[in-house]
Formats: sequence, C-alpha cells, structure tokens
Amino acid sequence: MIRIENRNSSSRLFKFSIPIISAVVSLILAAIPLAFAGANIGEAYFVMIKGVFGSVFAVSEMLTRATPLIFTGLAAAVAFRARLWNIGAEGQLYLGAMAAVAIGTGVLDINGFFLLPIIITFGCLMGALGMVVPMALKTRFGADEVVTTLLLNFIILIFLQMMLEGPLKDPMGLGWPQSAPILDQGMLPTLLTRMRVHSGLIIGLVLAIILQIFINRSIWGFKLRAVGENIFAARHAGIGVNKSLLGVAICSGALAGLAGVSEVIGLKGYLTADLSPGFGYTGIVVAMLAGLSPIGVIAAALFIASVFVGADSMSRAMGVSSYLADLVVAMSLICVLIGGFVSNYKLTFTKQKKVTTK
Repeated sequence: MIRIENRNSSSRLFKFSIPIISAVVSLILAAIPLAFAGANIGEAYFVMIKGVFGSVFAVSEMLTRATPLIFTGLAAAVAFRARLWNIGAEGQLYLGAMAAVAIGTGVLDINGFFLLPIIITFGCLMGALGMVVPMALKTRFGADEVVTTLLLNFIILIFLQMMLEGPLKDPMGLGWPQSAPILDQGMLPTLLTRMRVHSGLIIGLVLAIILQIFINRSIWGFKLRAVGENIFAARHAGIGVNKSLLGVAICSGALAGLAGVSEVIGLKGYLTADLSPGFGYTGIVVAMLAGLSPIGVIAAALFIASVFVGADSMSRAMGVSSYLADLVVAMSLICVLIGGFVSNYKLTFTKQKKVTTK
C-alpha cells in the first residue's frame, strides 16, 4: 500500500537545489523533441548557448528580454508569498503601458525633467488599480482572485484595442493601430550604445534587492509571510489580514504595471496590442523557479530569457521551431511543482495486513 505523508523537515540545500534541478531536467527533457525533429542535440545546445553568450549583442538581447520578466516575476512572487494568486500580471502590464503612453506622448504640458518619474509613477498606479479591483471583489464578496484576475486580462486587452483605435491612436501612424510615440525626454536611457538593453534593468535589480530586504527584515514582510503561512493564525494574532492583502495587491499590481512602462519607455517608444508575448504569464514561471524569492527572481528571469533568446538563435541556425522555448518553460514549471511536492511530502510503502477468518 502506498501512502503520502508529510515530511518532518527538508534541508535548505535540498529546497535551494529544486529550482536548479528543475531547470536542468527541463533542458534534458527538451532533447527528446529535438531528437524527433532530426537535430543534432549537442550542436543544437551549443548554438543555443552561443546565441545567448556568443557576443555582446547576444548578451544585451538576453538582458533586454529578462527586464520585463524581472518585474512580472517580482509581481507574482510578492503576491504568491501571501497566497494571493495574481494571474492578472499580463493585464496589469498593459494598464501600465497605457498610462505611460497617456502621459508620455505630450498630452500634458510637463517639464522634461519631471516627465520620466511622473510616467513611472502613473504607470505603477494604473497597474496597482488592476489588482485592487480583484482584491476588493475578494474581500467584499469572496470572489476567487484566480478567476477575476485571469478574466480581467481579456477585458483589459479588449479595452486596449479600443483605445488604440480611438483616443491613443497615432494620427501619423498611417492607419496602424498603435499609439503616438513617447517624447524623447520621457524615454529611459540605454545602458550600451547601439544596444536595446535599457536602464529599466537597473530599476528591476534594485527593486528585487529592496523587496528581499523588506520581506525578510520589515514588519510589512513579517505580516506578508504570516498571512501566507496561515491566514487564520495571522488573524487570531491581531494582524489586519485584509489590510495586509490590500498592500500586497497594490505592490504586485504596481510591479506588473512597471513592466509595461519599461517596455514602452525603455524599448519600444510606443504602444501596440502585441507589446507583450506573454510576459505576465511567464512571470509566474519565473516566480516559481525562484522559490518566490525576489533575489531568486533575477536568476530565474535570466534563465528564462536565455532560453527564449537561445531558442530563437537555434531556430534560425538549424531550422528547429522556436516553440521549443515554450516547451522548456512549461517543463520547468512542471518540474518545480513536482520538486515542491517532493520537498513537502514523501511516499511510504506499507504491507497490507491480511485479514484471516476462522
């Protein structure tokens, strides 16, 4: 007979190794479809690594792809720590992007020195609003935030398309559904000449460090962890659960909104409906790979970004589908979930006693 039992304890080394093992196993498993595609596995992975680290340009592209993943990964990590399941980072990202366009295209007469911080602030506020609404529905009516945040993504995307065909549409865009360009003084500076990597990366790294300190060393972080561990015990201890969850929701939504802001004012310079190829959803994988650690989010985002950039390079060089990257990301999440199960539970085998009758 097989029984599932709780583990009494798991070593820190074991828990720390789960994301690393998950990433390695996902790459090993990805060799199976590579083999079926007729590709040389060793050569394919060599091309993949070279496509990420083979030149300064390749590294810069990987860092560019990692920047929004750091923000959305932090958004998911903070929310999930409090067991607030924010699946709406994709929509919150677009809210932040729309806010950046609404302010940064010269609609308001703002001095150039103040324009950039105002764009960032307004984008964070709009992203936070996208999470506050599901939070209000949860606390007031008991609505499941998984459902509300997920469905809100589609509502926001439809609203975005309407705005790009209406108030936000570029009158000089020859009919294309895109926004007017951001003013030069509203753009984030680049980190390398003639490269796309921008200072949004620095903002993401700094925020990850700050959040790591706050979660582990502040009263706010203690309340967040207490609510996440046991909401009933936290309420019994006098912690304002709803107030704490609202603070977490605002922080999570603001971080997701900042992902959209950084993509618009750091990279694109304007807004289109395909700004994000799923950064909000991939941020969930990043957070899970990081073990919900803000510092770990940086490493996880770099890994996922390397997979995407390397898969694109491999696709061009060897004719292998770039959808392999999505497969690796999906398998990474599955491996992390399995690893989390193994770290918390164990299988025991017992012999079933035979019942004898006289």
